[in-house]
Amino acid sequence: MDFKSVKLILLDLDGTLLSNEGAIGDKSRKYAKLLSDKGVVVTFASGRMYSALEQYAKELDLNCYIICSDGAIIKHYPSGNVLQKIALKPQKVTKGIDLANKHVVKMVMCTESEVLYTEHNEATMQLIDRFGAQFRLVDDYRTVNEDIIELVYVGENRQSLHEIKKHFSFPYSFGIKLTYSKSQSHYQYYLEVKRKNISKARALTDLMKKLKISIRDTVVVGDWYNDVELFKTKAIKVSLANAVPEIKFLSDIKLEQTNNEDGVGELLEMIYKQKH
Repeated sequence: MDFKSVKLILLDLDGTLLSNEGAIGDKSRKYAKLLSDKGVVVTFASGRMYSALEQYAKELDLNCYIICSDGAIIKHYPSGNVLQKIALKPQKVTKGIDLANKHVVKMVMCTESEVLYTEHNEATMQLIDRFGAQFRLVDDYRTVNEDIIELVYVGENRQSLHEIKKHFSFPYSFGIKLTYSKSQSHYQYYLEVKRKNISKARALTDLMKKLKISIRDTVVVGDWYNDVELFKTKAIKVSLANAVPEIKFLSDIKLEQTNNEDGVGELLEMIYKQKH
């Protein structure tokens, strides 16, 4: 594969750049810096919030835009300037609050950088895994219903969550994306509500436009189902050995190393040596 024209490298974090222990490999750290010094933009596209990405951006000494919250947010590190924010409409948030109260379901609300909770929902903090995001106690959800990226409902009563899901489904709500899941560890059900058409791929398009970089000069690296849309683009697609089969199938390059073997570092070294 010819990497000489590569100008942008977009890395997933969990299961890709990070080991299972949450560490960045030495080789990844070394070559990300060397490539950045050569003018290549090395950045992240993650499901994590911005606040949960800052420590890794600092570790790699990044100075670029980061795709956060699966594409809902594009925000610059370290300046904090926001290029894109796809938030829920305030009336949808208010509706979500009403549904939580009506069906007695715990709920938190996610902004671009925080997980908001009320005293009534405090126990939910232990059940919401947002990878190091900041949590903030608020008195009343209704006073902070703007700039909300996502609503997350959690509970043991599956029927209650299905009732809420029904009221956010067609024809009651347009432009809404719903994700329903079950946690094996907590025996809880989850319902996530966000704006439709949010994806890493859409965010990449906006980022490339801002940077004036072609998709043909872009490398994307991932491992999980939320990377599928990225892997359907015309970028150079690279998967690690631990990637799910669908991602491997869509890949142009399948690395032999896993995230625990610093597979990203091997790739970055390969790109650097072609450009050196």
